[in-house]
Amino acid sequence: MVDLGTGDGRFVLHAARSEPRALVIGIDADASSMIEASRRADRDSVPNALFVVATVESLPRELDGVADEVRIHFPWGSLLRGLVNVDGAVVAQIAGLCAPAASVTALASITERDRRLGAVLPADPRTLQPSFAAFGLALTEAREATPEEIRASHSTWAKRLGAGSRRPVTLLRLIRISPVQSSSGSC
Repeated sequence: MVDLGTGDGRFVLHAARSEPRALVIGIDADASSMIEASRRADRDSVPNALFVVATVESLPRELDGVADEVRIHFPWGSLLRGLVNVDGAVVAQIAGLCAPAASVTALASITERDRRLGAVLPADPRTLQPSFAAFGLALTEAREATPEEIRASHSTWAKRLGAGSRRPVTLLRLIRISPVQSSSGSC
């Protein structure tokens, strides 16, 4: 499992403890935000939690195809803009993390400030399906997130934002699909 934009890494620690046979990787551009979670993973013997410092635009090639599941909880900055605007530099990297048939679950909360900075989610996010499909991702669900889904993210950022109470939260689910075959039979 990959938690992209992991922030303080709380979700990674929770998931790694809950699924001790799974490798759970938290990725964030800000190393300082993950320091405490990394120390806790070492101190509390959570060997299946791993933290990687990288931007979404420059993920290590060693992570290509590693994830059966990708989580993106309350992204901001280039990750938020790239996800909701289906920017190729970002979405291609997200798809690149995915093994065949992997799932991607994103919780996004967009305010007027985010829209001014270029993050625009259409009123009906399902209209993004053709754009995601170009990167081998099928948008299978786009709706308002439930309070339970928001809590399950274990996101400190969601609490600070008042996500779900003071701010709407959109849930996007995608599945990695095989590349479309051309009429000649090659990919």
